[in-house]
Amino acid sequence: MIHPHITDALKTPDLVRLTDQMVLLRFESMKIYSALAAVRTLLERGTIRRGQTLVDSSSGIYAYALALACHRYGLRCHIVASTTVDTTTRAQLEVLGATVEQVRPSANLKLDQELRVRRVRRILAERPDVHWMRQYHDAVHYVGYREVADTVAAAVAGRRLAVVGGVGSGASTGGLVEHLRRRDPSVRLVGVQPFGSVTFGSQDHHDPEAIIAGIGSSIVFDNVRHALYDAIHWMDFAHAMSGTVALLREHAVFAGLSTGAAYLAAAHEARRQPETLHLVIGADTGHRYVERVYARHTEALDPAALKPVEVAAPEEMAMPWSTMAWNRTPCPQHWKEPAA
Repeated sequence: MIHPHITDALKTPDLVRLTDQMVLLRFESMKIYSALAAVRTLLERGTIRRGQTLVDSSSGIYAYALALACHRYGLRCHIVASTTVDTTTRAQLEVLGATVEQVRPSANLKLDQELRVRRVRRILAERPDVHWMRQYHDAVHYVGYREVADTVAAAVAGRRLAVVGGVGSGASTGGLVEHLRRRDPSVRLVGVQPFGSVTFGSQDHHDPEAIIAGIGSSIVFDNVRHALYDAIHWMDFAHAMSGTVALLREHAVFAGLSTGAAYLAAAHEARRQPETLHLVIGADTGHRYVERVYARHTEALDPAALKPVEVAAPEEMAMPWSTMAWNRTPCPQHWKEPAA
């Protein structure tokens, strides 16, 4: 097959068997599906037009995906980038035609995201012709994962399935599982969170290295549908790093930090439910984590010696790793706040 655009080649994931109970859904950059479908849908609705500027904030892989989608559909792209966006990613964005402004380095996830949202709001006030993609809040970002769900369903037909992945904006895990459950309502969803994220109530726990791009948040995301999740794992940086290094060491998979965290969580879940096939979401490759994770591989803990504390409520969680049966419970009302 000759693809009409590079996005068609990049978006397609590979399914890699890790063990009898675990399969990796490996993407080069997962959010290409989401960005392509969202931009195409907005163009079809007449919400945006070719030549218009699309803006959003990102910690990395969504920025790359949006820049690719804009390149494909003839739109301009402006990214308010997290401090975690590395030089390689920024260079690619700029060559693709995106304009990039990066917020100043922050001590924590909360300040990083607040600075980005504040800057986006200023841009919108100054340039009313710009369209904010709102990857954290607009349900249009769920659309693209229907195709991924079809691929997964065909590959694992007949197996009990659990999806394990970083929660982040909610669209990737939520979109995938919503579509899978239309065929099989029993599909489980296990979300992974860093300590310090408000999404599932860990904001009072401080991890000095907790900026795990793509899986946590300091603000409420409308695209996180809490009632989709069966279980939650909260994990510190050291454990996520250990899972990431173990994935490369044991299975030769060079992946990002959220994938390593999901791998560690899935291994625990698989020991508890060996009859279930656990699908680990590998959202991106490990290139932007070389210095922070892979160069420190000698510091990685032995995954076989790690296990979480099992808690009955978010208030009981403890670092460095806790897990809880969420049981598809809606977001507690007192956690909600106006969307950013």
